[in-house]
Amino acid sequence: MKVATALLFTVSLSVGFPAFAGSKVYVPMGSADEVIVIDTDQDKIVGSIKAVTESHGLAGSSDGKFLIAGSLDEFDPDSQTPPKPTAVSQDDHDAHHASDSPTAMNGNGAVSFLSIIRTEDSIVERRVSVPGSVHHTLITPDDKFAIATHPGEEGISIVDLNSYEVKSVKTGPIPNYAVTAPDGRAIYVSNAGNNTVSMLDTKRWILRWNIEVGDGPEHMVISDDGKFLFVNNTGDGTVSMISLPKGTVTQTFKVGGDIHGIDLSDDGNTLFIAGREEDKVVAIDVLHGQITSKSLSPSPYHLSAIDGTEKLYISSAEDDKIWVIDQESLQTINEIPVSDRAHQMVVVQ
Repeated sequence: MKVATALLFTVSLSVGFPAFAGSKVYVPMGSADEVIVIDTDQDKIVGSIKAVTESHGLAGSSDGKFLIAGSLDEFDPDSQTPPKPTAVSQDDHDAHHASDSPTAMNGNGAVSFLSIIRTEDSIVERRVSVPGSVHHTLITPDDKFAIATHPGEEGISIVDLNSYEVKSVKTGPIPNYAVTAPDGRAIYVSNAGNNTVSMLDTKRWILRWNIEVGDGPEHMVISDDGKFLFVNNTGDGTVSMISLPKGTVTQTFKVGGDIHGIDLSDDGNTLFIAGREEDKVVAIDVLHGQITSKSLSPSPYHLSAIDGTEKLYISSAEDDKIWVIDQESLQTINEIPVSDRAHQMVVVQ
């Protein structure tokens, strides 16, 4: 990612990082105002990026060098600015944000911000104001754009990571989650308020189609080849399997209860679901439709398949912990205590 360093605020926000091998998982901790760093070889927290306010959404660049953290906090741009990095004077901070606040899509004036974090040394390089509270985030495969969903604004923000210009596109009521096609030519957004998924063309940033899925679509995952999109429908406990690029629901899997996190195995043949309401983790053989589950309590929440490890990380919506689950048996093999409820995880090799 190209970064205009002359315009950036830089301040170290982390405890020291020990040297270690394997993958890292970055996890935003909501009201704990930090992003924790987990070593997947040890299943242990090895670092913490502080002062990342009310972050639920987190995305990583393709090379693992940058994170984009969204904030659920909103502020009035006429009387407030985003939180100030400690190394920056108040005058410089106010001057920087005096003219960069976007207009809220629904006209209520409230904005939030995205924090751009460098993973090498845990420095927040910039905070970019966006319209309305941020739920989930995404970085396009070419690392040129950051995407943020705004449930209260009926759309998404698109941030140019070279110029930091912000544009907005309406997708539908209560947009929740966004994923990208592997080639970066399309972005898919789930709209929980009208039971649709939107496809945006990233060349022109226009809406190409909306398709109906189940009740209350939220988290999604796309296959590595870009041929199928899987959508968790929280209202009816189903998963919609969408054939791409046209956008046709080809199969619906019945999981049951309020479901949340979703991810695919390395080979793309197994879909993993966090069964929040029914306290279970579910595995679906997408080739044959076979569904298996294992009890997991309380309230499994965000879920991530850790590439190359045969592990799942699943957070609890009620307890401050992350379960480490074996993908084959769905057995719990470890637990990681955390500082608050854990949200959208980013795996970096």
